[in-house]
Amino acid sequence: MDNGQPTDMPCGIVDLDNTSTTRAMTRKLDAFEMTKVTAYYNSVDEAREAIQRGDIYAFLYFPKGTTDKILANRQPTISFYYNGVVMLAGNMMYKDLTTVTTLGSAAVGAAKLSALGKTPVEIKAFLQPVSVNLHMIGNPWANYNVYLSTIMIPGILFLFYFLITAYSIGTELKFNRAHEWMRMADNNIFVAIAGKTIPQFMVFFTVFMCFSWYIYGYLGFPHPGGIGKIVLLALLTVLAAQGFGIFAFGLMPSLRMSMSICSLWGVVGFSAAGATYPVFAMDSMIEAIAQLIPLRHYYMIYQICIFNGYPLSDAWPNIAALIIFAALPLLTLWNVKKAMLNYVYIP
Repeated sequence: MDNGQPTDMPCGIVDLDNTSTTRAMTRKLDAFEMTKVTAYYNSVDEAREAIQRGDIYAFLYFPKGTTDKILANRQPTISFYYNGVVMLAGNMMYKDLTTVTTLGSAAVGAAKLSALGKTPVEIKAFLQPVSVNLHMIGNPWANYNVYLSTIMIPGILFLFYFLITAYSIGTELKFNRAHEWMRMADNNIFVAIAGKTIPQFMVFFTVFMCFSWYIYGYLGFPHPGGIGKIVLLALLTVLAAQGFGIFAFGLMPSLRMSMSICSLWGVVGFSAAGATYPVFAMDSMIEAIAQLIPLRHYYMIYQICIFNGYPLSDAWPNIAALIIFAALPLLTLWNVKKAMLNYVYIP
C-alpha cells in the first residue's frame, strides 16, 4: 500500500496446455503491477488448496488443448479462480485475470489477421471497434489510501471521542468525586460539563486538525473544497462526538452502560458510513439507522464538500445532523445532574 494500492499480489498458474501461447499469457499476467505469478501447480486441486492456505489469492487454469482450440476457433474455456473472502485482493486479481485472458484471445486474432495481410490499423479497428477513453474523477491514481484513510481514521477518532467523553463523566461518579465536582460548579450542570469538555475539545480538535494536515497537506489527498471546509468539518466532528458522549451518559448514567452505547455506535459507524458499500443499496431499516450515526454525516460532508468541492448548501442535511448531535446533551443534562447528586456507583 506504499503507493496507494496493493502490488505484487501472489497468483498461481495451472498450465496443462504448456504451449508458447499460454506461456506468453502467463508472462503478461506476471508483468501487471498488481499481480505476481509466484507458483505453478499440476492440478486445480493443488491450486485450490493453496488459495485456502492463503499462499495465493487467485490462479489461472489453462486446460489441455487450449491453444489448438483457439487456432481452430472452437472457443476454449480458460478458467480463473480468485479469493472472494479478501475483497480488495480478489477484486484486483479479477480485473487482471479478465484483462490477460482478453489480451490472449486478441493476440491470436491479431496474428491470424496479420497472416491474411491486414494492416495494423485494420487489425486494431477489427479487434477494438470502439476505443474507450477512461478518466477517474477525483482520484485519478486509484489510490486506496485516499478512500480508506479518510473514513477509517475519523471513525477511530469518533470512537475514542465518544468513549473518552463518557468515561470522563462516569469516573466522577465511580471515584466518589461527583459531589465535589458539582460543588465546584455551584451545582450548575452546564458549568460542570463545560469545565470538563472544553479542555477535551481543545485536545480533540488539535488531534483532528493534525490528522487533516497530514492527509491533505503532507500526503496531498485531493481536497478541492478548500481549507475552510476542512476546519468546519473538524469542528462539527469534535462537537458532535462530544455531544453524543454526554448524551449517552445522560441516557444511561452508568459508566459501564454509557461506554457500551458509545462503543456500539462507534463500531456500527464503520459499516453504516457508506464508504465501502452504498447506504442506498442497503436494507431500508439499515439505511434509516445509518442516519443516526455521526460518522455517516461526516463522510457525506467530506465526499460532497471536500473531496468533490461542492458548496456547503449541498450537504446542509448532514451539517444539520452533526449540529443536532452536538445539541443532544440538552435533552439529558438534567439526568446527568441527578446522577451526580443522588446516584451511588455500584461496581
